[in-house]
Amino acid sequence: MENDDQIVEMQIKIAFQEDLIQELNQIVISQQAQIDQLNKAFGVVNARITSICSEIGYVNQGDEIPPHY
Repeated sequence: MENDDQIVEMQIKIAFQEDLIQELNQIVISQQAQIDQLNKAFGVVNARITSICSEIGYVNQGDEIPPHY
């Protein structure tokens, strides 16, 4: 009887672990979708900032070579 109880207990634990893995997988899928959406939005914002900077003639000082070079 003890072995049967242990087997049932292990089966219950495995079932809970499978449910947890499935739940975590859904969370990862959701987070990846959010990351993809944020990356797309960042690309749009970055392109717009670059366009505006180009329109107003802004030059990033980090891109210029200092006069002493």
